[in-house]
Amino acid sequence: MTLTLVRSAERHHWWNEWLDSKQSFPATGNYDLAANAHGLLMVHNEDTVFPGEGFDSHHHQNMEILTWVLEGTLEHTDSQGNTGQIRPGTIQRMSAGTGIRHTERNASSRSSREKLRVVQMWIPPDADGRVPSYEELDVRGELASGELVCVASGMPDVSGVRIGNRFVALHVARLQPGQSIVVPEAPFGHVFVADGSAVFEDIGDVVQGDAVRLTGTGGQRVTASTASEIMIWEMHAEFA
Repeated sequence: MTLTLVRSAERHHWWNEWLDSKQSFPATGNYDLAANAHGLLMVHNEDTVFPGEGFDSHHHQNMEILTWVLEGTLEHTDSQGNTGQIRPGTIQRMSAGTGIRHTERNASSRSSREKLRVVQMWIPPDADGRVPSYEELDVRGELASGELVCVASGMPDVSGVRIGNRFVALHVARLQPGQSIVVPEAPFGHVFVADGSAVFEDIGDVVQGDAVRLTGTGGQRVTASTASEIMIWEMHAEFA
């Protein structure tokens, strides 16, 4: 049973003239995503995209891609005809399957000052060759409870958008100071402080951008020190 704290400043940092990408697992460049994965989590990027900028059309295959907006508005289009504008409180899932092309951009104009800040996460499917698909779900009402909300899952009888991997679930909580949640027990876990600060049982203080990787454990209490947003991956398998 292990708990590994990864501070925000320890993340891989990549940027260009319009993108600032802080990566919990190195993703930009010639990296082996599978070798660097924790459990099934291969990519976990906190990306800040400048106004009017974004990723032009590009291809993905056999990957479950989850996007969670922290600030601003994300504009999505893809080769399956799906379009959408994703704002904080809405989870987006794109299953690349046999192949899909998409664009992701900051929906605000270049003349505005509204940045886009998102967390993008990649999980492999539990079977290749599925038909590509897309789903969004607004969970703002559920998050207002201050409880840990399952926003995406491939597990049977679990809420959220459906991921094409039956061994994973993504949870989010929005906490006020003093509120707490308990980390689900699982063979692999990943807890990310998306905003704010908290006290993580057996670790201590954690702040925005920090992550805790768990192996063979769970049940720790996370208590908000300030208004906070906490994201937790629960994983019952690892990349093979």
